[in-house]
Amino acid sequence: MSYALSTSWNAARFSQGSGIIGEIKEAGFDEVELSFNLTGKIVKDILRLAHQKEIRVVSLHNYCPIPKRLAREYALPDVYSLASLDEKERKTAVYFTKKSIDYCAKFKAQALVLHCGYVLIQENTRTLIELYSQGLKESQEFTALKNRTQEERKLKSRKYLSQAIKSLEELSNYSQKLGVALGVENRFYIREIPNFEEIGIILAHFQNQNIFYWHDTGHAQVMENLGFVVSTYDFLKCYGRSLIGLHIHDVKLCRDHLAPLKGDLDFAKLKPYISNSILKVIEAHAPSTIEDIIDARRHLEQALG
Repeated sequence: MSYALSTSWNAARFSQGSGIIGEIKEAGFDEVELSFNLTGKIVKDILRLAHQKEIRVVSLHNYCPIPKRLAREYALPDVYSLASLDEKERKTAVYFTKKSIDYCAKFKAQALVLHCGYVLIQENTRTLIELYSQGLKESQEFTALKNRTQEERKLKSRKYLSQAIKSLEELSNYSQKLGVALGVENRFYIREIPNFEEIGIILAHFQNQNIFYWHDTGHAQVMENLGFVVSTYDFLKCYGRSLIGLHIHDVKLCRDHLAPLKGDLDFAKLKPYISNSILKVIEAHAPSTIEDIIDARRHLEQALG
C-alpha cells in the first residue's frame, strides 16, 4: 500500500513549494495531498514539480489554493460555507471550490476533500472537550450542554443541509466533466456538516455519482470520545462501501492531528475497511518531527500492509 503525506504537516514553515516538497521527500514520500493553506504561488510551484515527476499529488483539500485576498492564517476550509443561507456566500464558496477542482484536474489528482459548511449555532465543541479532558464526561454540566447543542443543531440543520446539497449538485456536475471525485469528510466540530446521519443523506442523494465518503480517523475518535457515536468505526461500518480516502492521524484524549504512534488509536483495526485503491493520507500537524512522520509511516505499513 502507498501512503501520501499532507502538506498540512510543514506548509506553514515555507513560502515556496520546493521547500515543502523537498522536506516531504526527505521523509520518504513520493505522494502528497495539498492542504488548504497554500497560496497560488506555492501551488503553481508544486505543479511545476509534479510536471517534472518530482512528486505525485493524489488529492487536494478545499480550498486549494487559498481564495484570493485572504491571508494564509485566515484561509480555513469553511471560510466560505457551502451550506450558507446567504446566497452570495454560498456562491462564493462554490466558485472557489471550482478553482480547487480545476487544480485537481491540472495535477491529475484523484479527489478533492470537502468540508460542506456548517449550521449557524453556538459552537460548543471546545467547551465539551475541555470538560471531557477534566474527566467530567458523566457530569450534569457536560450532558446538559451536549443535549442542548444537539437539539439546537437538529432544529436548525435542515435548511443548511439543503443548501449544502444544492452546492454539491453544482460541484458534482462540474467535477464530473473534469474526472475529479469529491470526498465528503466527517467533521470535528458539532455544528459542521455533515454529522454522522448527514453523511448517509448526502451519499444516498448522490448515489452512483462522483461524491464519496472521506474518513478522518481523528475526527471519528473525537466524536466517539464525546459520545456522539458509539464507536469510531461506526463511520466505516456504515459508509465504508463509499470510501475513497482517509486522513490518518492519532488522538490523545481529544487532541487530534498527532502523528500515528503519538496517541491512543489502534490503526490495525482499519485494515478490514481499506484496500490499495483507497487514498491514504497521513495528516499529522506540527510539532510532529520528521522522525515522527517516518516512524508513523513505518508503523502503518506494518499494521495495515
